Amino acid sequence: MPLTPPVSAHNPASAFERLLTIMDDLRLNCPWDKKQTLESLRHLTIEEVYELSDSILSADMTEIKKELGDIMLHLVFYARIASEGNHFNITDVLNSICDKLINRHPHIYSDVEVNDENDVKRNWEQIKLKEGNKSVLGGVPASLPALVKASRIQEKARGVGFDWEEKSQVWAKVEEELQEFKNEFNAEDEANIDHEKAEGEFGDLLFSLINYARFININPEDALEKTNHKFIKRFQYLESKAAESGNQLQNMSLAEMDVFWNEAKNIK
Repeated sequence: MPLTPPVSAHNPASAFERLLTIMDDLRLNCPWDKKQTLESLRHLTIEEVYELSDSILSADMTEIKKELGDIMLHLVFYARIASEGNHFNITDVLNSICDKLINRHPHIYSDVEVNDENDVKRNWEQIKLKEGNKSVLGGVPASLPALVKASRIQEKARGVGFDWEEKSQVWAKVEEELQEFKNEFNAEDEANIDHEKAEGEFGDLLFSLINYARFININPEDALEKTNHKFIKRFQYLESKAAESGNQLQNMSLAEMDVFWNEAKNIK
């Protein structure tokens, strides 16, 4: 049985070495860890990232620390599996990201001058193109959720100067897209509504709203998720109060439910 690696509370390098040693032990001796592949870990990693997101939105520093550790374990795990096929190891991974950061920050590690963060982003995208990317948008993962993907697409385009000049222009675009979406539902006969076209207009409306959020420094994903949490909290209060009164939601009128819903809105 392997000896438990000693704790080094104040030395990052030693703490990381401890994690690598544990990973090696688990890979060699634990039946579950021995079976894992890059593919089998993938969905678990995605789950861990969402758990980190939840803890950040909850401002729970204890949980954030825990979830960061879980993700760190996954990163080490992937590198260990790759090393077994002589593809790369954790040292290669770390040196690769160090080289990338140095190359992408010439204003820190070379003689390039920048005035603000927008200059930094523009340089970043130009360097990526020099490295072989065929499109500025090529770095946006295809599997990203649509809301996040829209934000990243807009940020990438902005990085090379393709953007609105004033937020008033963006809001005018929002109003234009809203009207175009509404126009698709003006037909008196539901059967005459072109739902495919309406879906397209709704997508345009969402895209323009995300664009406006970016202009006023609101992260649309965070904003929507906070609203989701708020709705869940209020709805669960509604369910709880209905149960206390001996009712079930499906047997209550909307007016009756609204009483409890309005109470929930006053709870912090």
